[in-house]
Amino acid sequence: MGVPKFYRWISERYPCLSEVVKEHQIPEFDNLYLDMNGIIHQCSHPNDEDVHFRISEEKIFADIFHYVEVLFRIVKPRKVFFMAVDGVAPRAKMNQQRGRRFRSAKEAEDKIKKALEKGEVLPTEARFDSNCITPGTEFMARLQEQLKYFVHKKLSMDRMWQGVRVYLSGHETPGEGEHKIMEFIRSEIADLGHDPNTRHCLYGLDADLIMLGLTSHEPHFCLLREEVRFGGKKSQKRCVAPEETTFHLLHLSLMREYIDYEFSALRDKISFEYDLERIIDDWILMGFLVGNDFIPHLPNLHINHDALPLLYRTYINVLPTLGGYLNENGHLNLAHFEKYLEKLSEFDREHFSEVYVDLKWFESKVGNKYLNEAAGLAAEEAVGKDNSLCLAALDGSRDSFCEDGEGDDMFEAEFRQYKRTYYMTKMGVEVVSDEFLASQACCYVEGIQWILHYYYHGVQSWSWYYPNHYAPFLSDVRKIADLHLTFDLGKPFMPFEQLLAVLPAASKDLLPKSYQDLMMSQSSPIIEYYPLDFKTDLNGKQHEWEAVVLIPFIDEKRLLAAMEPYTDHLSKAEKGRNRHTECALYCYDKELDYLYVSHLPDLFPNIIHCHARVTPIPIDAWRVSQDYVGRRIDRSALYFCGFPTLQHIRHKFYKKKSGVVVFQQSSRGENMMLDILSEAVVVEDIAALVLGKSVFVNWPHLEEARVVVVSDGESKFFLEEPPGVQKLYLDSTPPPVKVIYLNDKEQKDWVKDVQGITEHHSKRKGIIINETDVLLYGQLLTGRKYVIGQNGQVHLEKQWAKQILPFAYQTIVKDIKAFDSNLARFKTLEELFPVGTNVFIVGNPHYGAMGEVQDSTDVTSEGRVRVVFTVPCEPQLDTLIQNQHKYSVKYSPGYVLASRLGITSYLVSRFSGSIFIGRGSKKNPHGEQRANVGLNLKFNKKNEEVPGYTKRSEKEWLYSAAVEELLDEYLERFSEVFDFVARNSHDDVFYEDDIWPGDDENGAEKVQEITAWLKTHPVSSSSRASCDLQILDAGIVEKIEEELEKSKAKKSSKKMRVTVKPHLLFRPLEQQHGVIPDPDAEYHLFDRVVNIRESFSVPLGLRGTIIGIKGAEREAEVLYEVLFDEEFPGGLTIRCSAGRGYRLPPCALINLSHGGRLEQSSHRLTAVVKPQPASSTQRTHKNQLDGLNHSPRSLFLPTQDSGKEEEFSNVWQSLQSSGMPQKPPAHWQNHVSGCFFVCVIMHMPVCVGGDVALMTFRGLTVCQVKLSNGLMVHGPHCQFEVEAKEKAALFALQRLNSVSSFPLPSALFSGMQPVRPMSSHPAMFAQPAGQCLIVVFSCVPQSYLLRGFVSPQGQPFYGGTFPGAHGPPPSAPIGTHNQFVPLQVTKKRISGRKNQEVRQEQPNAARPMGSGTSPLATVPAAPQSGPKTPPPTSSQDSNPHTPSSASKRKHRKLAVNFEAAKVVD
Repeated sequence: MGVPKFYRWISERYPCLSEVVKEHQIPEFDNLYLDMNGIIHQCSHPNDEDVHFRISEEKIFADIFHYVEVLFRIVKPRKVFFMAVDGVAPRAKMNQQRGRRFRSAKEAEDKIKKALEKGEVLPTEARFDSNCITPGTEFMARLQEQLKYFVHKKLSMDRMWQGVRVYLSGHETPGEGEHKIMEFIRSEIADLGHDPNTRHCLYGLDADLIMLGLTSHEPHFCLLREEVRFGGKKSQKRCVAPEETTFHLLHLSLMREYIDYEFSALRDKISFEYDLERIIDDWILMGFLVGNDFIPHLPNLHINHDALPLLYRTYINVLPTLGGYLNENGHLNLAHFEKYLEKLSEFDREHFSEVYVDLKWFESKVGNKYLNEAAGLAAEEAVGKDNSLCLAALDGSRDSFCEDGEGDDMFEAEFRQYKRTYYMTKMGVEVVSDEFLASQACCYVEGIQWILHYYYHGVQSWSWYYPNHYAPFLSDVRKIADLHLTFDLGKPFMPFEQLLAVLPAASKDLLPKSYQDLMMSQSSPIIEYYPLDFKTDLNGKQHEWEAVVLIPFIDEKRLLAAMEPYTDHLSKAEKGRNRHTECALYCYDKELDYLYVSHLPDLFPNIIHCHARVTPIPIDAWRVSQDYVGRRIDRSALYFCGFPTLQHIRHKFYKKKSGVVVFQQSSRGENMMLDILSEAVVVEDIAALVLGKSVFVNWPHLEEARVVVVSDGESKFFLEEPPGVQKLYLDSTPPPVKVIYLNDKEQKDWVKDVQGITEHHSKRKGIIINETDVLLYGQLLTGRKYVIGQNGQVHLEKQWAKQILPFAYQTIVKDIKAFDSNLARFKTLEELFPVGTNVFIVGNPHYGAMGEVQDSTDVTSEGRVRVVFTVPCEPQLDTLIQNQHKYSVKYSPGYVLASRLGITSYLVSRFSGSIFIGRGSKKNPHGEQRANVGLNLKFNKKNEEVPGYTKRSEKEWLYSAAVEELLDEYLERFSEVFDFVARNSHDDVFYEDDIWPGDDENGAEKVQEITAWLKTHPVSSSSRASCDLQILDAGIVEKIEEELEKSKAKKSSKKMRVTVKPHLLFRPLEQQHGVIPDPDAEYHLFDRVVNIRESFSVPLGLRGTIIGIKGAEREAEVLYEVLFDEEFPGGLTIRCSAGRGYRLPPCALINLSHGGRLEQSSHRLTAVVKPQPASSTQRTHKNQLDGLNHSPRSLFLPTQDSGKEEEFSNVWQSLQSSGMPQKPPAHWQNHVSGCFFVCVIMHMPVCVGGDVALMTFRGLTVCQVKLSNGLMVHGPHCQFEVEAKEKAALFALQRLNSVSSFPLPSALFSGMQPVRPMSSHPAMFAQPAGQCLIVVFSCVPQSYLLRGFVSPQGQPFYGGTFPGAHGPPPSAPIGTHNQFVPLQVTKKRISGRKNQEVRQEQPNAARPMGSGTSPLATVPAAPQSGPKTPPPTSSQDSNPHTPSSASKRKHRKLAVNFEAAKVVD
């Protein structure tokens, strides 16, 4: 049915219809239905363009199971799970199936032939023949057995499946999969106990599924499938990993409302009742007129030529004159339908008039008439005398032919001849008679009625089919009001009968051997039904897959007669496949316990304890009477989350060509625009109404959010909360609100937010939000988490994202009652943590360990839970982290490759991308065909790179040695291409004859030779990755796997039995899906993690290592590439061994390394500064210390000092008391990079800023540092950037010593040389006088510095509001040299003052949105929080303990500055 076009057309006309969702955003459903054939095709032949692709049957079965598991886990149906495989189809469908299978066999044969002609060597294994996905084949029989095994296994072992009724309707049950599903839904709806608020989800997005869903008239019905992308290449492989798959959720609830808007003009025009349900029925009928799987489309009615708007306009004009609707619950009102077609037939003449004008022009040029008009008229007159051709039948208006002028007469004659030619050439008739046209009209209307019955009542005739490849003209479908349409139900074909009816001879091996001769033998009585070659006819369409396949229709009687003699030769197994069976219902029954034997025990082991009960359902059990009429929908005021409606916000609607972007490009047709009717509002009133409360945002696809800021562009009201607090303030609790005025920068940011929101709504959603007076800033709901109260009671508490997003006030919805799920909830500790439950600990020691709850009755009263944790041996990756540069792919700028290859950097850039070569020459091109002979290793527009080959930096593209080798070979083989491109650098396309101009040179063969060579190279199959993705190269991943194998060999895991406070335990629960176990965890490359999701592709508790980080705009959409310690079913291959990789969101992981860092930070020494004599009694504000040197884009978090609260009077004493090892670690020996030296200038403000320059010369890097006192220091030439920066730091330290004349300390370890000062350098700047310089060393092992904080490629991983966030764009350029520990200046407090200080600091600590903060600013995590507004400098107070004393002390300034941005507001 032109399915992609129909889906695209309605999605662009109604922009809010389809919602792009991720796994965590899919709403709650009661019933999930899977049309299995789409899954089977996707898992068995994902890329038909690749003739080398081979796959085993076992892999197909495993992939299908995995895919079904994924969909079940994503949707999580509460009541029903229905899997339907296509059985034997009605005869009307077989015509389309037959054409499709003949075409696919021919296309596969052609592709193989072309590959062999090119000299490609194909695998010896047999190619998977997709035609085997037909009922009755051995493949389908084996698949059915495996699906039964799969259902038994899931019901016996997976708790999520055990509360659901599972239906499996296999290939042996007659009927198409989606229609078997609809038969079940109709039966459920007809049941007196049916809940009208049942929420349905049907997987698949064919156009007929949209129609089928609407025939149910259910209010909560959605269609789900993978994201549809238009304009992409066929060869692009589909992605089947659920976490990285983007889904489209098409809401039929919105479709119903859009249809209401489409035909709203009828409300005031019709004399009878306006009934939306009947309008929807008529809309479905009109959809059938543009084509479907059962009858051909009407001539010249094409979706991409605006056929549907024409049908709608005609309907609006005609319906007021009819007195009723066209489609009465699946029964066609023939009288009304005839009048509608009569009005619609005017389109035939309008279309021909356009053709006629073109014909006249053409005839004036070539000098002859269209099909010899005079001869045609003479023939008609001659035939007319014999009454075998009635002109009136073709014309419809004989009188006009006689009365109109000569021009009209000529037009009518041409129109008749035009139609006559159509019937003679398309249908092969010699005489277009009245009887012929009447039979065509009757047959077409009969087809429309059969389809309506099929969609509304099920199959009414198994044997009926439309007997022509083409449909009649609209103007010829006349006199149908008095037709009597009846159907004989008959019975469905048997599976082998359908196989012979639809399969081509190329697929004969799928048949039993006894039947194969019927396809191949020339003496076969039905041999003409299996042509080896056949023609196709586009018939007005554009794509080959839309073409009509011109093969003969099967004669049922002849087919059955030909099969009968061979039926007795079938084996017992074959006879077993050739039968019809009923559907099966599977339920969990804990009383049952039996052995289920697997048919593939090597792949799928036997189920030792099977608890599945099977109940057969008779084939006709769900048939509903044709006379049944569904009940009217009563939409209550209750809102079901995830099922959108347009009713919540007042708006007007209209159609306009607005270029809304739904599918990667602007739409061409009209869009249904929604114009919000807004009123003037006062920001103070809005703040009082919504601040600190939850509202719904992103209308009409509502999501709940907590409002934290309200702003009108001049002032803003915000919540003044302590860091980490995210609570809702109900009516009884006033929120802590503070108001400030925005500065100029913040006002500009506010305007940008408004512009961004306005543009997104109009260009993507088709919503005009008009003038925005007030913006709300809110945190989206991420899920619900069980929280333990002081009395031991537990309750579900909403969890909100850290990220703060802006929303226009007029687009939010408040004060609506949302349906709350009635899932079982726990109220006590015993219910939340029953014995045997798997839990994870999110506290030290043993952070992230999985354990099992034990009997805790004796400690529950104390608020504790007893758990036995398993703590496995962790691999040691520190050495690998330090030496990662040895295994990383080295990248170089283009000019370096160019100099080595002896070519220009322009050629490196061009050939690493796309190079198009056309046929012919530039002056005389031959057609539009072009070949891409570039390496295709970089994609600027899509911001994609090819790992291992290319990498994009902030300024330029970088290339690996593999690219150099490839270009070198390319240059050696085809140097003439390089020469020509170099000489014609301004051209976008080059031409064969220009590159190879010689008579003895064949450009086409050369281009073919280049493309064939490129295909043989591994680069052709390399996968792309986003340039924003941080990854570890394959070489490092291989080394990690080696370390994992070493740790496995030790097998030293230990059991720990402890009692734990329940708030430190995380239990994997469905209600907590989407909640991040530890929101404070930061993720970095090399981090060790554990999977904490149950019933998931990755086994619960399996540990792994992060090898890639994919950032995203929203925190819930961040993905981590993880190399797991073990292989598992469904595992991916991500630069690692097969089946060990997977991509997961943060809610699926606990970061073990984060726990290790927390444990280490309590003992690690941070930089300590000797107190200043002049202000030794002053106290520094704690929150100011937290953010003193922490840049918003800094790579590191300031380390918290949790040591004893005491004053250190001497800096060297503090170093000695820090517990330094008496012997340095081995990797510190003779390596300057073993320690980082940080210098501090006293009596100067402490900040981060300054200038660093990196210069590269002949592959060596020099770091130039400008000190805060103005000095410029150059480091030595180094091979690596990091080393250059480290040595520049050392040089700067030595330079400070020579300038300030203070002694450097002696060596901290024996065997290590003390730092020697450099010889004096001439002063480059005047030195400020009277300042004391004190230098402190903070020795931090490099393994800590490199462990994930810096990607091996030097790309910073910005610690933003969530893992994977990108930092805000800096005001000044910041390089990749932020690889130094930000100085954490700590000053110990007297413990007696601690509580008083904390109490005094609370108001200031709760200023996440303080003065000078952008409205877009996000609330930082607690460890990162710092003062958002620099405290004013004032005279020192004699009282050292007042809350303002910290803000009065002078700032310190770093002596060595590595251009980290200042802490800004």
